[in-house]
Amino acid sequence: MRRHRVAACLLPTADPHLSEYLPERWKAREWFSGFTGSVATLIVTADYAGLWADSRYWVQAEAQLAGTGIELVKVGAATSLQHVDWLATHVPAGEVVAVDGQVLSLMAARALQAALSPRSVTLRTDLDLAQEVWPDRPGLPTPPLYEHLPPQAPLSRADKLAALREAMRRESAQWHFISTLDDIAYLVNLRGSDVPYNPVFVAHALVGQEQATLFIEEGKVPAALRETLASDGVSLAPYAAAGEQLSQLQGVLLLDPRRVTLGLRERVAASVPVVEAVNPTTFAKSRKTAEEARHLRLAMEHDGAALAAFFAWLEQALGRERVTELDIDTRITAERAARPGFVSPSFATIAGFRGNGAMPHYRATPESHAVIEGQGLLLIDSGGQYLGGTTDITRVIAVGDATAAQKRDFTLVLKAMMAMSRARFPRGIRSPLLDAIARAPLWAEGLDYGHGTGHGVGYFLNVHEGPQVLSYSAAPEPHTAMEAGMVTSIEPGLYRPGQWGIRIENLAMNQPAMTTDFGEYLEFETLTLCPIDTRCIEPALLDAQEVAWLNRYHAEVRERVGQHLPPGAARDWLETRTRPL
Repeated sequence: MRRHRVAACLLPTADPHLSEYLPERWKAREWFSGFTGSVATLIVTADYAGLWADSRYWVQAEAQLAGTGIELVKVGAATSLQHVDWLATHVPAGEVVAVDGQVLSLMAARALQAALSPRSVTLRTDLDLAQEVWPDRPGLPTPPLYEHLPPQAPLSRADKLAALREAMRRESAQWHFISTLDDIAYLVNLRGSDVPYNPVFVAHALVGQEQATLFIEEGKVPAALRETLASDGVSLAPYAAAGEQLSQLQGVLLLDPRRVTLGLRERVAASVPVVEAVNPTTFAKSRKTAEEARHLRLAMEHDGAALAAFFAWLEQALGRERVTELDIDTRITAERAARPGFVSPSFATIAGFRGNGAMPHYRATPESHAVIEGQGLLLIDSGGQYLGGTTDITRVIAVGDATAAQKRDFTLVLKAMMAMSRARFPRGIRSPLLDAIARAPLWAEGLDYGHGTGHGVGYFLNVHEGPQVLSYSAAPEPHTAMEAGMVTSIEPGLYRPGQWGIRIENLAMNQPAMTTDFGEYLEFETLTLCPIDTRCIEPALLDAQEVAWLNRYHAEVRERVGQHLPPGAARDWLETRTRPL
């Protein structure tokens, strides 16, 4: 920083594709700070270092930053721009703030420029300072790609490209550049393993009206697959050539300003007209087709069968053998791996016993984990990637007898989850506006939780996808409109630091409900199939409609999951845990 005359260096959690989960090469913030959480921003000056993180990570960050000299700055939400305000306030006029423009989103760059320019602070985006001081920085990922094939991939590559080109024509665009890995994987029906838990691969894509180019590292596409892609009009080019190709374009270019980096945007010639709009594939992949929905329901049944086998083992093992939070991850992954179509977990399993469950993004490690014994609540948040869909589920079970206070908290969270699950809402409503429906039962008791109620989920893609999100801290912009076929998590929670955490999560799909004189209405179809621990419920807090909903849900779980279980412990567990309340 002194050599380059830089007063402050900004290290976001980002890569050139603005991914949530990063390939090792771009984990600079983690390498410098030691903080392993998935979202945070590091700022370093000559005499200060601070890590900006939201409430999901405060306990984890305090532990991992202890003794480093890096201050934890607590922010209210993952989308907070408090670090931008800090730079504008603390960097003296005439000084320089550096951030690698190759991993800085265009929207973030605009926010930084707007905050710093009035204070005569220069933003340099041509420096990758991490590269100069990170001696063993990993290279690009090398695992090969593979096709996502029918029947689980019912839409062909040609059909998806045709639909995208039609969307481009509506925007009067001759070209469309895509950097986001889930959009690219969806578009070309390919999958990879470059990013933990998400079956995507590192690439950029440039789509024209007659041709498409995939910019990808040499050697990742097998010869036979290269021929298949070529037959569909998709050619390959070196990963590093994307910027140069952008600089040579002529004609109108469609870009998503939220999903492209400043570095790539700056390669586009000033003479090229640019249309800024959400990637059309973001909308297309969010709206699952009827055939995709059929495969997803089957994947949910098998996921439920895996969970039944897991919980049957867990309940008989507790009190008889030593079980740790680490064992939860090992066993639950093994049970999923035994189910047809399983590929990998969809995220790192969260198994938190007692106070560990109060940390929403807690993860047990060999160095720090709990033994599950005695009395307490055990929170398990896990998911699987299947060829026919992506799952994400959280359940809380009682180890020993749940206390009255635990039952009250659990039942209030259950009421919140059911309130959202039972809701009907206008088609096209902006999804953040629905968040309050789930929070209402908790707000009525003066309670709340510090994360969103739900996120979009991909189809054998990222477990966190847009455009919809159930969170009042998110902007209710037009692109967040709820449409039929969208899959969203419903996961309210309640956390007592040092005591217990409760989160109950199902995935649900938007379905048409009715059409009236007031318009079209949607409702949620619950997809996740796993019992909710009725031993943790205080029945007096539920009304008759809530009891009826829960009993109908458990009857469906028993029927649909049970058909995939042979007679034995897992089926017996399922029968016991789905008895009517």
